[in-house]
Amino acid sequence: MDQDSCSVTCSVTIEWTNSQGTMLKKANHRTATLHLVRNNFREMFIEVRAEKSNQTTKLPLKSISVFNKFMSEGKASIKFKEEHCTLFLSNAPTAQLISFLKTIYIKISNESDRAGRMTLKEKLLSNKSFGGHQEISPATSTEVNKAKEKALSVSRATITTPSPSAAKKRKRVDENKLNLPTAKKLYENPTVSQMTEEQSRILDAVLSGKNIFFTGSAGTGKSYLLRRIIAALPPEVTMATASTGVAACHIGGITLHQFAGIGLGTANLERCYQMASRNSSASLWRKTKHLIIDEISMVDGEYFDKIEAVARHIRRNERPFGGIQLILCGDFFQLPPVSSRDKKAKFCFESDAWEKCVHFNYELQIVHRQKDLEFVKILNNIRIGRVTDEITEKLKATAKQKIEDNGILATRLCSHVNEAEEINEFQLNELKSESKVYMAQDSDPSMTTTLNQQLTVPDKLILKIGAQVMLLKNINVSTGLVNGARGVVIKFADNVPVVQFKSGIQYYAKLEKWALKTNLGTVVHRKQIPLKLAWAFSIHKSQGLTLDCVEMCLTRVFNAGQSYVALSRAQSLESLRVLDFNNQQVWAHPAVLMFYKKFRRNLQEMEMIPLGKKKRI
Repeated sequence: MDQDSCSVTCSVTIEWTNSQGTMLKKANHRTATLHLVRNNFREMFIEVRAEKSNQTTKLPLKSISVFNKFMSEGKASIKFKEEHCTLFLSNAPTAQLISFLKTIYIKISNESDRAGRMTLKEKLLSNKSFGGHQEISPATSTEVNKAKEKALSVSRATITTPSPSAAKKRKRVDENKLNLPTAKKLYENPTVSQMTEEQSRILDAVLSGKNIFFTGSAGTGKSYLLRRIIAALPPEVTMATASTGVAACHIGGITLHQFAGIGLGTANLERCYQMASRNSSASLWRKTKHLIIDEISMVDGEYFDKIEAVARHIRRNERPFGGIQLILCGDFFQLPPVSSRDKKAKFCFESDAWEKCVHFNYELQIVHRQKDLEFVKILNNIRIGRVTDEITEKLKATAKQKIEDNGILATRLCSHVNEAEEINEFQLNELKSESKVYMAQDSDPSMTTTLNQQLTVPDKLILKIGAQVMLLKNINVSTGLVNGARGVVIKFADNVPVVQFKSGIQYYAKLEKWALKTNLGTVVHRKQIPLKLAWAFSIHKSQGLTLDCVEMCLTRVFNAGQSYVALSRAQSLESLRVLDFNNQQVWAHPAVLMFYKKFRRNLQEMEMIPLGKKKRI
């Protein structure tokens, strides 16, 4: 763990109470930094330094309770029982907060394993000067492993500071009980795994305040990196959006249209100003400091120009996007903006605002989805619309492949949503076994339509034995129970569908929970069995998925990039079957080819510009 794990910058409220719980004093700091420090006697403290007043508060790390239920929203509280004091933390970058709380847990867990504190004699004999404090060193791998083992294996965990007296120690243990989920949660969070060097460079550029666009072919970890970026920024001033509901759900955000407050953007600019000036939309625009837009390839250039103008108008700031930091992500070689019959959409990079707003460009080049280098090479050629005779032969050869296994049929990827729905309905009706209906439990029934549009999980799921299904949530990554895994319903046990996956694993599909943010900042939830019928799936709805058994016929593709999106869903050539392939089904948009040619020419020039030091946010 690095030194950053020993500090966190956020909003802090400190409350002191008397023994009866009546508040005596309160301090609010809009921005403060918490540091873990030790004094000369190796005793640990949390030091709170307010940014503006330079006011410092030190609280000893003993007899504490940590409440981290909402740490994924950048909130936590730490109660110091002996001091009758509580720290309330908010607007903390999630990754920073999790690392900080984890370090506290690790340090105190390891401290409690050591024999007692320094005796008075040891303190007096210490040749160090009194009163100084120094930052705690990052946790060692030994400390991390010991604490992790304790968090994940003990049914009840305790955070205590050892005392010389066993009786006192027992008392302190009782006072400081910490439920296992609290500690366990720190180790289950995905925002702290290792990033590649190219991903780290992009994150550093974001943290240094740059307006950036980053791209990469399918499977290079764009959505993963976006989640890391979101976790590194203060949640209350960061808006994570995407051009589609499914993409927004993947990164825990809302759609760009929900955020912008101008509907479809078809009105003139004056009317857009009026629409965005409504209280809820205007307050969202004003408080936003970092705007993330995923799947930028599907955002219309004219719409982008309009929201850029709206940002300046509402924020009364003539800097690009009203001074908001932009983090844009997507692959223009994938799905383009939707055109209407009477009007052809233009790409975002063709808008007037693009050059003014996007200062740095990056491209992720390491493919994580496909491990087969031959297949990666084929996909990279398909992406730019290049189909050689060799590639045509390779893809045609897949038509004869048997990719079914363990009763799992290949998912057919369709160019049209209606076609996929019709196939699923027909195949389900062909099964003669009894139907089981699972209705979703929505926290707000008035939001059901919105949840259906933005989540892949349906409000009504009808299953039968023999139904081909897809898993819609990461249940256990190490065993292959991941979002997109293919299976078949083999039985029902206590009204729960039992699914056998391609890997041979059987899974009892119990209710899982999905959360969806609204533009008002509230969160609605859906509980449902994490499955969807998977005889067929639309190419649009498959974005972001990795499929381990997929078939396609590309004769009806109607957009540049559609064939590439479909083909790049497959894990490998061995898990793919392409029917009636011909090279006319693959093309890239000429404007996109030109954009990337210029983009790559500028990449080297950009690398010569120093990004500056990482700043605290």
